[in-house]
Amino acid sequence: MWLVRFLMSSIGKKLVMATTGLLLVLFLFTHAAGNATIFMSSDVFQSYADELHSHPLIVIIFSLSILLIVFAHIGVGLFLFYENRQVAKSRYAVSTRVVKNSFASETMPYTGLVILAFLFVHIFGFTFSSEDVNISVTVKELLSNFFYALFYIVAFLALAIHLSHGFWSMLQTFGISHPRYDILLARLTIAVPVFFFVIFGGVAFYFMTGLGSSF
Repeated sequence: MWLVRFLMSSIGKKLVMATTGLLLVLFLFTHAAGNATIFMSSDVFQSYADELHSHPLIVIIFSLSILLIVFAHIGVGLFLFYENRQVAKSRYAVSTRVVKNSFASETMPYTGLVILAFLFVHIFGFTFSSEDVNISVTVKELLSNFFYALFYIVAFLALAIHLSHGFWSMLQTFGISHPRYDILLARLTIAVPVFFFVIFGGVAFYFMTGLGSSF
């Protein structure tokens, strides 16, 4: 089948990575917008959470879709990483790298593992939390724990590093590159990861330092 052959090609796998990456970035933007209500008050955040979960069917479909996208992103990412390692080994004896990869590109698999570990902790901490306790209370209780919040901050730092390379790669795969706009695009590859780190990491910092004691 031509679609399977295309998806298994180098271009196809990169396109899958770029598409799933874009969808995950869009999800992060919507999630960041919801999390930002934490800085307003517990009532505002709880109202947002209650409104979101008042549509359980949509939440289930959306959650399963995100889960599928995450697995596709991880699976294809590991496949590409393995392929790149094989190519690097086969060329090692006859060539050297002219340009050294950035720290972000070299650590993509490792920052990805940190993000994956965070997802498990996050899901078990919040998604499967007691329904008898308001989510705003759960957020405050968990993130008021110094080490729990510190893990969150480290995880979002890993996300920022991961995105700083992944966002640029996504733009290149989609062919979004032009000498006139390359400077702007380069700034976006920094601004987007920093934005997510400030919002998500800021929430953990907010409770870890006691600034959210009155939440």
